[in-house]
Amino acid sequence: MILENKLGITNQVELAKVEEKISKQKARQLFDTGDIDRVKVGTFEGLAFIHSYLFGEIYHFAGKIREVNIAKGNFRFAPVMYLEASLNHIDSMPQSNVDEIIEKYVEMNIAHPFREGNGRATRIWLDLMLKKEIRKVIDWNQVDKEEYLSAMERSPVKDVEIKVLLKSALTDRIDDRALFMKGIDVSYFYEGYSEFKTEEL
Repeated sequence: MILENKLGITNQVELAKVEEKISKQKARQLFDTGDIDRVKVGTFEGLAFIHSYLFGEIYHFAGKIREVNIAKGNFRFAPVMYLEASLNHIDSMPQSNVDEIIEKYVEMNIAHPFREGNGRATRIWLDLMLKKEIRKVIDWNQVDKEEYLSAMERSPVKDVEIKVLLKSALTDRIDDRALFMKGIDVSYFYEGYSEFKTEEL
């Protein structure tokens, strides 16, 4: 099923390509314009701002809470009827150290509030929490795709793996533009998008 989009694209391959290109351009713009500093860190409102910023030119649902139940593989994300309560709970979760921040990130991943683009928006959201609270970000180049995906898959039951993985990739290069751009590329690579380099768009 092809997601309804503002561009009227009806071919899945073409939509994936256009989505990657436009949203990576927007990710770069988010950083370069300083709009990233407008994000309310650690809140759903902040995540919705990021999501809308990245995908607003492509999807009508950008930044809006999904109205359908979704699953990935055998895992069902938070049911729509509990989504709002779940997001309120996540907003109130503490974020004063690495463990708390990753726990909050895991909970937001379980919520998966949007129809599409959750992982890509939420990884930026995660880095902004780390940057604000502990003055570090993740060097995503250091995080292996398969290890990351399997750790995230298990994180609702046991978050030890994802904590170990992400902690080992922390860096204090919090304002490094090249690191941010490469991080976007890696984040997209996790989701199967690797046609364009953010830096070159």
